[in-house]
Amino acid sequence: MFIDEARIRVKAGDGGNGCMAFRREKFVPRGGPSGGDGGHGGDVLMESSLSHNTLVHFRFNPEHKSQRGGHGLGSNCSGFSGEPTVLKVPVGTLLYDDLSGELIHDFVRPNDQIVIARGGRGGRGNQHFATSTHQAPREHELGRAGEERSYRLELRLLADAGLVGFPNVGKSTLISRLSAARPKVADYAFTTLEPNLGVVSVGEWPHEESFTIADLPGLIEGAHLGHGLGIQFLKHIERTSVIVHLVDVSDASGRPDPVDDFNVITAELKAFDPALAAKPTILVAAKIDIANPAKLKKLRTFAKRRKLPFYEISAVTGHGTEPLTYAIAELVAQHRPAQPEVDVTLPKKRKPAYPPLASSARGRAT
Repeated sequence: MFIDEARIRVKAGDGGNGCMAFRREKFVPRGGPSGGDGGHGGDVLMESSLSHNTLVHFRFNPEHKSQRGGHGLGSNCSGFSGEPTVLKVPVGTLLYDDLSGELIHDFVRPNDQIVIARGGRGGRGNQHFATSTHQAPREHELGRAGEERSYRLELRLLADAGLVGFPNVGKSTLISRLSAARPKVADYAFTTLEPNLGVVSVGEWPHEESFTIADLPGLIEGAHLGHGLGIQFLKHIERTSVIVHLVDVSDASGRPDPVDDFNVITAELKAFDPALAAKPTILVAAKIDIANPAKLKKLRTFAKRRKLPFYEISAVTGHGTEPLTYAIAELVAQHRPAQPEVDVTLPKKRKPAYPPLASSARGRAT
């Protein structure tokens, strides 16, 4: 099941209460206050992971809570700190505040970790309230409440190239030919109900290169308005560096003009996001094994006039797929965004970032 949107509610752990206690030992008649501090509540963290490729694990478990801190004890013993909760999300996930709609973070690389809800600060025990004139304080603090937040998660696939086109033009067959992906292939519209990702390798070792390619469900006219399945998956094209536009040049499509097919899909991409129409595009004439010569000639002339890279393939027989693969790899290498450097060192131990104490409280604590 491919789930690319989810809403979650998170609650960080509350801080433990401070303790009120006094030393009661033999031969120590005035031992003084000895109440320990409460422990800090556990944070809720979110981390991107390569072992996840969908948000389905949030569908039936939308609420997450961290452990609260332990209460303070006598003999100046502090309570234990709550254990943090780490939520794993796929690379490419966008984190939004569900109330304001503000983008909080974009997980564009693996092992990227942020705190999405901070645990409450533990309360101070009565040992901190002793002064020269107030030597037996009975004051102590309650723990602070942990943050409670609501978020919306949106997954956008990280693919170098995206296959677009009308339903049943051969996108699934092509990705199964180029990569190890095995999507469902059938002779009816909207066979593909969810995106499929495949890894394509070109060249010989040690000069072998690879790129990822996404087979997106077929678009139709009006997709940006919610017609068909396209509105659910148009956002995944925003991450791609290159668009591979497949056009059926056979009579099986039932559409007489292949140029009009290209213009309709391009208009849908532009209506959804004008930046999509400006992405580097490779025009592919699909199903040339059963092609209509007039359609093929018209599309070839159109590509030459628009100065678009043009390839003729048959995904069933494999004709023309190898030159197309090298063309996609070359264009991806030119337009692939620079990858941020990944820090392979072990993460430093996190220190809780809690609000500073008031100046009067600091004075009493010292």
